[in-house]
Amino acid sequence: MGVENTILIQLLVKIAVIASMASFLLRWSFAKRMLLRERRGFQQRLELGALFGAVFAGGTLVRIVLKYDAADLGLEGAFVSGLVGGYVTGMLTGGMVALTATFTPPTHEWLAIPLLVGVGALGGLLRDIAPGPEEIWRFTPFFPFTISSWVMRMPSVESAFQMLLLFACLAIEFLRISVAQAFGVRGWIFSLYNPAIDDVGVFGVALVYFSTVVAIGVTLKVWNNTRNEWKLEEQQRLLLQARLRNLSSQINPHFLFNTLNTVASLIRIDPDGARELIVKLSAILRRLMRRQQAFEPLRKELRFIEDYLEIEKVRFGDKLTVHEELDSTSLDAFVPSMLLQPLVENALKHGLGPKVEGGSLWIRSARRGGRLQIEIEDDGTGIPEEVLPVVFESGIGLSNVYERLSVLFAGDFQMTIENRQGGGVRLRIQIPELQDALGPEAAAAEAAPADQSAAR
Repeated sequence: MGVENTILIQLLVKIAVIASMASFLLRWSFAKRMLLRERRGFQQRLELGALFGAVFAGGTLVRIVLKYDAADLGLEGAFVSGLVGGYVTGMLTGGMVALTATFTPPTHEWLAIPLLVGVGALGGLLRDIAPGPEEIWRFTPFFPFTISSWVMRMPSVESAFQMLLLFACLAIEFLRISVAQAFGVRGWIFSLYNPAIDDVGVFGVALVYFSTVVAIGVTLKVWNNTRNEWKLEEQQRLLLQARLRNLSSQINPHFLFNTLNTVASLIRIDPDGARELIVKLSAILRRLMRRQQAFEPLRKELRFIEDYLEIEKVRFGDKLTVHEELDSTSLDAFVPSMLLQPLVENALKHGLGPKVEGGSLWIRSARRGGRLQIEIEDDGTGIPEEVLPVVFESGIGLSNVYERLSVLFAGDFQMTIENRQGGGVRLRIQIPELQDALGPEAAAAEAAPADQSAAR
């Protein structure tokens, strides 16, 4: 009974160790990427096998050096590596573990090489004959509760494959125990249970087989749960990307429509000015047609605004005065691409446009406490007080910019608008100061060619 208790403890520790190893492997971004994809190049399979092999060979080294038998999970590791990565990955993992067991003094477990390499190849074979790429991941460590459902659905290929996986897990443990028994105590192969020297009873033998199946199933379950989380994150990224593209598609036609109206108004009264405006518009559209990043330096955004204001000055003439009050240290900070143009256009069209004598526009930027602050201010007609509370919910320009900031920064931004004393409007935006091109969420979202517009 004491022997049974000892082996039970070892088997429980074994399951805990392989769960820890499976989680530890997920710390490498390379392993994450490889687990997400089903097709891999030869070099990628070699690299994946080397990573798996290093981790599981480390467990074998702990067993040999520290005499901690439960840390050796080479058999299960080679089989799982083959299931997940194919022949090359499984055989390389098994080979690295076997060489560790063979050449680390004082052991000389020569039979580990053919056994573990063969087990890795068996995992690759099962991967190849699986009905679908997801069938490998459906194997569960809680198989006693699912065997009945497998049997009831046995006419299906999927259920038959799950039974085959279960049988393979039992078969590789049977093979290891049989080899250990055949060679007695000479140490040609490692096994937690050796019938030639251990008497653990029927219950103990059942636990040995059960622990092997559970160790393999737990590893697959840990990795599959993480794969599912990554897939959900990828779907959210794609939804975010589609949403940003949709927002940009709302702005681009609006900007073009307004500019063409300006051209149309000049054709009769100032043909030369209309031609000049068309040339400037074509330069802007050429830039908008280029593929842009989700974020760009503020300096680049301001250059675009200067080009845009050159067009607007044709319409306003001397009635428009632009003031720039820019903190030079803020110019290299990154902002969402085409963030400013809808705001400037909005101020010109709805603030200064109705004002007969024209007016002034101020563009300001500053860095404050790790955040970037941008202000667009005009001395135009202002906004009716009853409209201010819902100004971000109407029109295209302001509502679009507000929604884009909500998507990119969640709640970590501020966008406020208020009437200024003496007439006009002051709009202020505060966002985190980004000195690198893309944050994690922004990198996931591919920016559409531009965000332009107006309308309050």
